[in-house]
Amino acid sequence: MSSDEFLNDKWLKKLDRQSQMILDRVVFNRKTFGEVFDKQTLLLLGKLISDGLIDQIDFPISTGKEANIFRGTTPEKTLVAIKIYRTATMTFKHIASYIEGDPRFSYGYKNRRDVIEEWAKKEYKNLELFHDAKVRAPTPIKCVRNVLVMSYIGDAAKPAPLLKDVVLHNPQKIFDEIILFIERMYKKKIVHADLSPFNILLFRQKPYIIDAGQAVLLDHPSSQEFLKRDVHNIVSYFKKYNIKENERKILKKLMKKKRDES
Repeated sequence: MSSDEFLNDKWLKKLDRQSQMILDRVVFNRKTFGEVFDKQTLLLLGKLISDGLIDQIDFPISTGKEANIFRGTTPEKTLVAIKIYRTATMTFKHIASYIEGDPRFSYGYKNRRDVIEEWAKKEYKNLELFHDAKVRAPTPIKCVRNVLVMSYIGDAAKPAPLLKDVVLHNPQKIFDEIILFIERMYKKKIVHADLSPFNILLFRQKPYIIDAGQAVLLDHPSSQEFLKRDVHNIVSYFKKYNIKENERKILKKLMKKKRDES
């Protein structure tokens, strides 16, 4: 179905006039509309609006292979982030290794959408664990199928930038805090599994960990491999600021703390 057919399809009329106006504002090209706003997703957004969880969708924050993120506003004028997982283009190969082996989730999915909805649910639960671990991250608000609503990181003018796009004034402080977050997650038996400057926001000189969908519990067979990769990515990035830390020492210290606390 073409994007024009999406716009003219009879089922779109099920959304109220306000929903249609909001969707018109966020459609920055017809191709994106067809990939992100399929029939079921549009109806979900309409329900979130009618239920009073969101009042409007303001503009896109980021576009990725797996999901698009939009800034939204609640009826109380609070800013939120709305993450919509693509049901048409998200690949099974990438996400299967992170879901399989996680005891929190069921298997035997019937179709692509089932897998993607499970992935959205996984990110919601992982964000809850991050907060339990006192790791600075978006607060999960609501997960409905392939739509995840979270707290918004940024100000009224613009969203917080990625760490990779910022020149740090106090890199040692930021580095130490990110390593502390890794330790706190590990203590709560969870590993981010894709931590890098592309998955960390910097807002008011404080790092926020994002993209928690692939995070795994320590029960996952690849958790230690993912942990080593997370530490490697952060240590490697901060070398540009002349911060030279030993990855093995960080991992050894982290694991020793975990054993001492067990």
